[in-house]
Order: sequence, then structure tokens, then C-alpha cells
Amino acid sequence: MSSTSQYTDFSDLYTGLQNAVRVTTGVTATEDQAKRYINIALQDMHLGFDYRFPWAERESILVTQPKYTTGTLSVSKGGTTLTGAGTLWSTANDFSVNNMRVGGKIQINGGDEVYEISAVAVDTSATISSMFVQATVSGGSYSYFEDEYTLADDFLRPLDIRRFSNASDIELIGRTEFRRSYPKNHITGKPIVATIVDKAPIGNTTPIRKIRFYHPPDKAYSLPYDYITSLLAVSSSGAGQTSFSADTDEPIVPLRYRHAIVFHALYNWYRDKKNDSRSKDAKSEYIDIMRRTADDTEIGASRPILRPRLDHYKRKARRPYG
Repeated sequence: MSSTSQYTDFSDLYTGLQNAVRVTTGVTATEDQAKRYINIALQDMHLGFDYRFPWAERESILVTQPKYTTGTLSVSKGGTTLTGAGTLWSTANDFSVNNMRVGGKIQINGGDEVYEISAVAVDTSATISSMFVQATVSGGSYSYFEDEYTLADDFLRPLDIRRFSNASDIELIGRTEFRRSYPKNHITGKPIVATIVDKAPIGNTTPIRKIRFYHPPDKAYSLPYDYITSLLAVSSSGAGQTSFSADTDEPIVPLRYRHAIVFHALYNWYRDKKNDSRSKDAKSEYIDIMRRTADDTEIGASRPILRPRLDHYKRKARRPYG
């Protein structure tokens, strides 16, 4: 660590914290404490402020799955196995995505029930997650579609809380409102409304963030979207990660603001050591730096504006109120 330059990597940050509190460096127990405080500070400085920081913004494109209805299928009442004829369920389409995938939805023989696909064995065999409740179908029609899509691996939350994709004007609403408004989400078409859902696999505490659309897409749509990243550090090889690990890891925070991380860690260190006076001073300095950082925007940069969501209610309006 250079004593004359701005903090750069993880080693600079936790060593700088130890120097600030005047403890001996190189002691494993003390160093581990310093590392933990630095990692907490990195996460906390983005909490509630990430939408103000351009370095946390990312872009991606979501391509939706076309509806698939080729061939026929057979399924027994009370059964879960689908047997296809003339189907290519496990074959990739033009977008290198299989025509049927786990988690997709299917309507069978014009029924109202929507079943979720739990497994796809081959082109002519698949399994649904719940028992088929209609009368046995032999050589019946079906409609396979997908209303949920996995977002970017580092997706934390949407950048715009009102729109998922400005290019396609897809409005974002809350999960509860979505469930109440679209309890039977099976009419395919162009997506106009969406909500963010969290799916946690069994035995896994890390949820997978997905987008759920109404209408479920009837064809392939290219949907660009902006979001806030969950990867706040970068390794020396350029790999993104949620926190610091190796000494050479760097935060995504621009160099000119990185000293804020040390001041936040300093505040936590003194607080836990019951040094209230110094903790208060460090917190005051940190708040001042963060205030100036949040206000340090470029010319022409937009600032958050609260606007009521009206499009959803306009669509539902009926005369004489329309």
C-alpha cells in the first residue's frame, strides 16, 4: 500500500482502516475484523443509494420464448406424463433454446387449467408438476408458453421502478397487485405489464430473480432493460463478485470515492469498540462524503422524479369514467 495515493484495492482498504485505528498490522485476528468491516461498508454504501450511482448501472437484453403448439399430445386423467406426437420438445429453436423447458407452462386441449413443466425427457415426453384433472386426452391440442424469465445473473433490482423495458413500454407493478389483476395468466400476446418475483430452489437460500409478464409472450421479443448490479467488486482477472476476497480485488466504486468505504468501516469499528465519540465523528465524515458523492452528477444527468403510475388504471377504465 502506498502511503501517498488514494485507496485502490482490498489490501489498501483494510490496511488503511487498521492504520486509522492505530492497531498493529499483520495480526490475523485484527486483520480479519478489518476485512469484515470493509466488506460491510462496501455493501452499506450502496444500500438506498445505488440508483444514484452510475457505476452500479448495467444493461442487458431479454429474448422471450415463442409459443409452441406443434404436434399433439396425450395424457391420462390423474397422470403427470405428457406423450407427444410430431413434437420437438427437447429440440432447440432458432434462438438456441429448447421448444419446451422446465418451468414453462402448458394448456391442454383448450382447458382452463395451466400446468407447469417439471421435466422434459425427449422430444415426445415431458412431465407436469401436478396431476392432470381433465378427462383423458389422446392426440389433443396444446399450447406451451413461458411467462417467467430469468434475469441477468447479477440483477439486483430494476433501475426504473416504473418500467421494465422502455423500448416496449412494459409497466412494472407489485407482486400482490399482479396476482390480483392477472390470476389466470394464460392469454398469450405482447407483454404490457410485468412484476419481479424471487424463486429460491429447494435447499438453497439464494433466490433467483425473475420477471413475470402479462401477457405471456406469444413470440420472440427482444426486450432491452436497465438494472442495478449486485456485483460490487472485481477481481484482478476482471471477474465480478459480490464482495472482496483477494487482496487485489477492487470495488466498482470509482477511485475518487473509495475513501468513503474506509470512513464507513471506521464508524462501525469505533461503534463496536464502544468509542462513541470517535464513532460519531467518523459517521459524520462518512455522511458528508456520501452526500457530496450523490450530488456529484454530470451535466444533464437526470434526478429521481416521483410520478404516479396511471397507465395500468387507464387500461382498466370503463365508461363513463374512461
